[in-house]
Amino acid sequence: MKTNNIVAAILLVIPLVIYCDVWFFDSVGPSLGGLPFYYWFQILMLAVSGVMFYLAAYFIDKK
Repeated sequence: MKTNNIVAAILLVIPLVIYCDVWFFDSVGPSLGGLPFYYWFQILMLAVSGVMFYLAAYFIDKK
């Protein structure tokens, strides 16, 4: 297996593992701008996941 594919797989698995650990982000505090931790963490993870998916696609397409 090529190194690029391994890096892409790792980048795709990281958000999956974080989203599966619900106990990690299932809390009210700390709040950020009046939003409970659960909501702002979800918004942050959407952005982080998007960047990781983009990088994974880059590594898959890289020759």
